[in-house]
Amino acid sequence: MSATSTVAAVAVAPAYWSDACKHLMKKDRVMKRLIPQFGDACLQTRGDAFVTLARSVVGQQISVKAAQTVWNRFALLPKKITAANVLKLKVDDMRAAGLSVRKVEYLVDLALHFDSGTVHVETWETMDDEAIIAELIAIRGIGRWTAEMFLIFHLMRPNVLPLDDVGLINGISKNYFSGDVVSRSDAREVAAAWAPYCSVATWYIWRSLDPLPVDY
Repeated sequence: MSATSTVAAVAVAPAYWSDACKHLMKKDRVMKRLIPQFGDACLQTRGDAFVTLARSVVGQQISVKAAQTVWNRFALLPKKITAANVLKLKVDDMRAAGLSVRKVEYLVDLALHFDSGTVHVETWETMDDEAIIAELIAIRGIGRWTAEMFLIFHLMRPNVLPLDDVGLINGISKNYFSGDVVSRSDAREVAAAWAPYCSVATWYIWRSLDPLPVDY
């Protein structure tokens, strides 16, 4: 999933990144080793909220390549991808772009939530993480993992720990337990040293598995 739309947007990095790296390198031996390996690379956000979530729906349960192909076709249907414009699309046209019946339903529900103001986009900056997650998982097709990815990659919240993320669990296993299987409680115990920058530590754990960052 990538937050970029048909028009390229300028990437924005979080202001807290440098402080977070210093904190993590001081508190955690693995972070002290990992962080210097990736130079100036950091978390970046590129798109708007609706596009980011729409892409997450399109990309569910299919490969990154297939998701990109379907997204490219879907993105050609409206003049601009907005909630109001998606609600004007014909179901047959959306299906012809490669979307399943269920994903069409999910995209319409997402658009309805944004168009009606059920999600409080304008006040998200002042809301805590769990309140935003609660709003997002009320939308069909969006679960906690997607909501947490949104918090990290779009809102750039600094202290999100996505324990449902396979990459995070695998990365903790590899870097802290010599590859042994770890539980959620093991992962939470490791992450205690990361607060208040769990999002940053998670990003570096992901990079330890795949050096190329993914845009969300």
